[in-house]
Amino acid sequence: MKVVILAGGFGTRLPEYTTVIPKPMVVVGGHPMLWHIMNIYAHHGFKEFVIALGYKSEVIKTYFMNYYMMNCDLTVDLANGEACFHTSRCVDWKVTLVDTGLHTMTGGRVKRLASYLCDDRFFLTYGDGVSDIDIPKLLDYHKSHGKTITMSVVHPQSRFGAVEISNGRIKAFKEKPSHREGWINGGFFVMEPGIFDYIEGDPTVLEAGPLERLARDGEMMPYVHEGFWQSMDTMREVDYLNRLWEGGNAPWKVW
Repeated sequence: MKVVILAGGFGTRLPEYTTVIPKPMVVVGGHPMLWHIMNIYAHHGFKEFVIALGYKSEVIKTYFMNYYMMNCDLTVDLANGEACFHTSRCVDWKVTLVDTGLHTMTGGRVKRLASYLCDDRFFLTYGDGVSDIDIPKLLDYHKSHGKTITMSVVHPQSRFGAVEISNGRIKAFKEKPSHREGWINGGFFVMEPGIFDYIEGDPTVLEAGPLERLARDGEMMPYVHEGFWQSMDTMREVDYLNRLWEGGNAPWKVW
């Protein structure tokens, strides 16, 4: 079963990096965010990836073309130019890189991948978020209900500390709690080929028309994830993810 990763956006909310590289290539713990996401799936046995490229696609293509050079020790024989890689970190992933257009919207990017997905069920996620979500359980739940899409849903994280006041005094304080009363799109989907019937073309925003219509048609089900989830939209969030990794407390590191 293939894993689609949307990695073609402009990343305008993270200009500190995205003037030079695409957002999924922002480094967390010495590796691009894209590498972290792929490891989550590969750990569960899903190792065939189709990556939708757009903005600065050449950066992602170059990374994978030079994957072992970037991730391994090597010896170069300057007499003949031959290189020998010294690694125990070989990966058996198959990665298809598809240029889906510079200005194509999320739905349009998915539509452009149809021929690579061969009318099969597929995973889909964004290139800027990590989670400790149980991928096999997500898939089992999707199979159980028979609808077109399963969307993971998570509690949003507050940017600020929550204060509880009683009788004019602060009774309790919690730094950046999850808002337990609401749910948001967690970005880890399972989709059936029927999704393509809901997407018109390049201008289609997946999260607008298609998902809204699927919900009205009763064709989208939620997979509730109560564990760790974090997007990477700001420098604050990049720094937070790096602190977790460097401190050995990265919940998404299931591999």
